[in-house]
Amino acid sequence: MSALICEVVYRGIFQKNLASRITRGIVLSARKSGRWGIAFGRYGDSPQRNGVPAKDFAIVADTKEELEQNMARYEPKHVDVTICVDDTLAKGVESWAWYGLQPINRLTLPDGTLLMTSLQPFEDLLRDIHKKDEPYTLAVIRARASFSGLWVYKEDHTEVRILGALAKIAPSFLTLDGVCQAIGEMEWGSELKVASVRKAYERLEARRVQPGEGNPEVPYAFEFPRWWEMREGVTIPAIPIGKPKEGGKGYVPERNPYFKKFSTRTMRPVVDFDTCVKCNLCWIACPDSCFDVMPDGTFDANMEACCGCGVCEAVCPVENCITMVNEAVFEDNASQWDMWRNDKTAYKTWLTDKITNKKATVRSHGFRFRGQYEEEVKTDLDAGGAEITAGIPGENAKHKTI
Repeated sequence: MSALICEVVYRGIFQKNLASRITRGIVLSARKSGRWGIAFGRYGDSPQRNGVPAKDFAIVADTKEELEQNMARYEPKHVDVTICVDDTLAKGVESWAWYGLQPINRLTLPDGTLLMTSLQPFEDLLRDIHKKDEPYTLAVIRARASFSGLWVYKEDHTEVRILGALAKIAPSFLTLDGVCQAIGEMEWGSELKVASVRKAYERLEARRVQPGEGNPEVPYAFEFPRWWEMREGVTIPAIPIGKPKEGGKGYVPERNPYFKKFSTRTMRPVVDFDTCVKCNLCWIACPDSCFDVMPDGTFDANMEACCGCGVCEAVCPVENCITMVNEAVFEDNASQWDMWRNDKTAYKTWLTDKITNKKATVRSHGFRFRGQYEEEVKTDLDAGGAEITAGIPGENAKHKTI
């Protein structure tokens, strides 16, 4: 008796339907392969929120009894395959009601597989993925992140390509023929999608990761209060209003020290402090109070508080003053303002490199204009659809003429 346990780590709302299709596809493919299967989401105290990491699970077993043994768990403690459908989550995940930063491979069993969709080389991914003490396999489907969410489903075949890859990774549980048959019979299946399953099966790339390879950093964590340390009655105090920054100038909003939002971020704002007109709009519009007011009156996005929603970019009236850039091209959460103040010439070079990278400035979620998804998926399905990079992100782009 044996079982295959898979987790799908995805971004809440943005990839909700994508994750649902993947886990449902696993179960139906298992039945076509002569196995038993079940899919379920993580326990409901972790509500779906825009971009916040979430999990779905699927279990496949040889027998009904084996399946029942693995069912109805709050969260499996170990999985054979971790599926990650956004490579910016390689840096780790933290969602509502999770505590600290979890490495993306935390639940992956020794000799298990971490399957990701990504255009990055293996070595770039391993700079972000935390190291483990046991070997595992890093498998990659070449595609950029697909944001197929609650309101719009982007038919770029990501879900069936994941299923084709799983048939290669775990053939004793999901046969290629079983997956193709299931896809062909689903209401959202088609012959074209069956062809995508077979292509993903043939083109899956994999690399063995040895113990100790990967990001050596210790993930952020904190200790739970002991029962005798808890307050009576209401235990959530209000957050103070904040404090001045250097020499009584500037302002730093107080923030919850235990709730780090950076793992919810797929993109981050890059700020050109030389062109900032100090209009306050980014500071006022930010829903997470992530901007610090600096002593010179400019605004620095605190990278431990920023969730990457992009509102600041949309409201900024100055062209290229705030530009959203893919999280994957950054290696730390250092202050951009400190970089700029220490060496303005070097910062200008760094900023120009980031905001002129057309692959890194493509919006990973959300719309620039009505009908964008249909335009993107007309061609080049193997690469996740054609990228639309023209124009300045944000509805106010045409007004950015200051």
